[in-house]
Amino acid sequence: MKFLVINGSPRKQNTYNVIKQAKVNLNGDFEEINLIKENIPMCNGCFKCILESETECPHYDKIDPIIEKLHECDGLIIGSPVYAMNVTGLLKNFFDHTAYLYHRPEFFTKKALVVVTTAGAGHKKVAKYIDETLRHWGVNKVYKISFACGGNDSLDNDKVNKVSQKFAFDLISNKLHSPKFTDIIFYNVWRAMALSKDPIKADKEYWFNTGLVNHDFSPEVKLNIPKIVFAKIVFNVLKKAIK
Repeated sequence: MKFLVINGSPRKQNTYNVIKQAKVNLNGDFEEINLIKENIPMCNGCFKCILESETECPHYDKIDPIIEKLHECDGLIIGSPVYAMNVTGLLKNFFDHTAYLYHRPEFFTKKALVVVTTAGAGHKKVAKYIDETLRHWGVNKVYKISFACGGNDSLDNDKVNKVSQKFAFDLISNKLHSPKFTDIIFYNVWRAMALSKDPIKADKEYWFNTGLVNHDFSPEVKLNIPKIVFAKIVFNVLKKAIK
């Protein structure tokens, strides 16, 4: 099993130590990306990744290798300490470069473990933000480890072990979880947008080329009957509204 670790901290302290402890419960090979070493330029908000193609991003040569590793891994571990009540600038900059994935989600079979630590507060809020971002990417299931360390090196290894073991068991099971209703809504927003009279060219090409435009949700992920009905209603309402 292949794991990709994306470390959003410029240091290797509490967040990094939690990731190290989580790895004890995971059996496989680990590849680590420390964003501080990637030297990714700041996103300049040119919108090319959204409007034209992610290949048109001026920093594509820095971002694409990471995206490819995301495709190749079985499990993703992503960590950040709390900086000013949010993720670090390093991780936020990386997320900004993946804005196109909100329009064109890809990772429907992936599962992730999010690690957030803080000396004070904000850890739950930051973990939720990372969770939401990954779900916009299409990620199937996100596990979260977040807690306040009180400014010292005391870590709750019992909590780390419990959550990381659940993550490990879920990966081994190969089970894909039913999406949340909010995930179905966002999926069908972009699906309907691809069918509008004036769609974003890159979005339309993605949704039609992948065939996702023809599905209530990614066909790899099963929906129960209530969610199928919900998806169809949402899609038809949005399709009419977006015309």
